[in-house]
Amino acid sequence: MTENRVLLEINDLCVKYGAIPAVKQVNLRLYQGEIVALIGTNGSGKTTVLRTISGIVRASQGNIRFEGSEITKLEPHRIVQRGISHVPEGRGVFADLTVLENLKMGAYIRKDKAAIRQDIEQMFSLFPRLAERKNQLAGTMSGGEQQMLAIARALMARPKLLLLDEPSMGLAPLIVKEIFRAIRSVNREGVSVLLVEQNTKMALAAANRGYVMETGSIVVQGDAEELKNNAVVKTVYLGMH
Repeated sequence: MTENRVLLEINDLCVKYGAIPAVKQVNLRLYQGEIVALIGTNGSGKTTVLRTISGIVRASQGNIRFEGSEITKLEPHRIVQRGISHVPEGRGVFADLTVLENLKMGAYIRKDKAAIRQDIEQMFSLFPRLAERKNQLAGTMSGGEQQMLAIARALMARPKLLLLDEPSMGLAPLIVKEIFRAIRSVNREGVSVLLVEQNTKMALAAANRGYVMETGSIVVQGDAEELKNNAVVKTVYLGMH
């Protein structure tokens, strides 16, 4: 991990839904090569942070910089072009398309056909189940397989930063292990990851650092090891007393 280069920088970010503040003055850094976990209870603002980074939601205050350039007001497709891919909560695969077609859709900003084919093969080695089901309609697959497809599709854009929203939600423990194995593997290949995850134990086991959100604000931050031993995190998020 290269500690020196800031890839993503969020300064004083505020987001409102109507008059209701969802995110309040959030400051966050992610260095190149890191996995950073964003943890917190439901409704704490984690998903909103990811949606604001990827341009789906607009900030009411503050700014977001990626590789030193401001992206706060960019359209979502421009943000993808800059190198940020977002795997939303609930997966959002194209149900009526096959696995293969979904993967090709992930590469829509690219023109390099041979490299795209190569990357599809790489996704099949990352998630062998997808290879077995490449001609199957995505909507007919299990939740775990859809999650693998959603991650693989996001990686087809060759992102520098992958935003993952609740990748383990509703999945069997064995599948969750497989998903996290893939996240680590992708990270070793050089993709940085910002991970929103309710499975705090899994998230902190995979992450270098973490931020804890409560009611729209960051209340604790630190190295993953520090957070595992933090009294609040232990009690509230790891169920240890």
